Amino acid sequence: MHLNKQFKIFLNYFLGPALFIILSISIYRNITNQKDWQESLIEIKKSISGPQGWKALLVCILMLVNWSFEAMKWRVLLKHIQQISFFKSFRAVLSGLGVSVAMSTPNGAGEYVGRIMYVKEGNRIRAVTLTLVGSISQQIITMALGTLGLFLLHDQIINALYKTIKLPVLFLDALTYVGVLATTFLLIIYFEISYLIKLIEKIPFVSKYSYFIQKLEELNWKELLKVLSISTCRYSVFAFQYILLLQVFNVGIDPWTSFWCISVMFLVLAIVPSFTFAEIGVRGYVSLQLFGVFSTNAVGITFTALAIWFINIIIPALAGSLFLLGIKLFRNK
Repeated sequence: MHLNKQFKIFLNYFLGPALFIILSISIYRNITNQKDWQESLIEIKKSISGPQGWKALLVCILMLVNWSFEAMKWRVLLKHIQQISFFKSFRAVLSGLGVSVAMSTPNGAGEYVGRIMYVKEGNRIRAVTLTLVGSISQQIITMALGTLGLFLLHDQIINALYKTIKLPVLFLDALTYVGVLATTFLLIIYFEISYLIKLIEKIPFVSKYSYFIQKLEELNWKELLKVLSISTCRYSVFAFQYILLLQVFNVGIDPWTSFWCISVMFLVLAIVPSFTFAEIGVRGYVSLQLFGVFSTNAVGITFTALAIWFINIIIPALAGSLFLLGIKLFRNK
């Protein structure tokens, strides 16, 4: 069932901003409750122009690497219906991000709309189904490493968060085991997708639309493993960016602990529905709760979340919007 227009307006223009405001207030309180937070803010400004400043520049460069991996992944999947160059795939990925941000769609759902503009008209729905496979591969990595992070940081998270938000031990244990089950379930679906599609096509109602999903049967385990490897590389780049910025903003957490905190944070962000307006609020709040277990630098933690969001989402989304404008001008000609 499609959402009616009024409900879409409510989701995009009321719920998203409302969540953003609520979470922003919570983040603000966490920062201002920190001792000498104003001095910390001054130190952060110094750190960007100081010896650690080169790491911030490296994070910006890695943003291109991050989205390049996504473009590679989409190109590998799309070749089953249409050959596309890497640069065209890169433009499509950024254009999809631009549409997602502009439309304020939940959890980046609008990315598909932007990407399929670069696909031939008869292949667009089939391109969406193939793109879903890439999304599942990224979700598998997020679920697997996030769940492992919950195992490794279990005691620290419980001891710290129970004092602040009264997080029950049973809840965290349940989340961990659900993560294991969900990862296993996704892995089975992912590597058996060809067999699954053949079963689905036997359903009378689905058979008439089988043309749109038939290409999924051609995906073999080598290709699926390649896509999963690319997703792992993209995840690693994203985590490395986060670790670098934590160091730039003097958060004071060792890289090993930082990585597993990041993995848990990614897991939570993947589970919690968010809109573009509220996403930075969600990121900031989750970051404060997790990294706050190991560091008292709330300002540095918040600025890291803000910087990652701006560098990895907003800047490429703006570039993608320009690419979309180029498509429109080309068609007008």
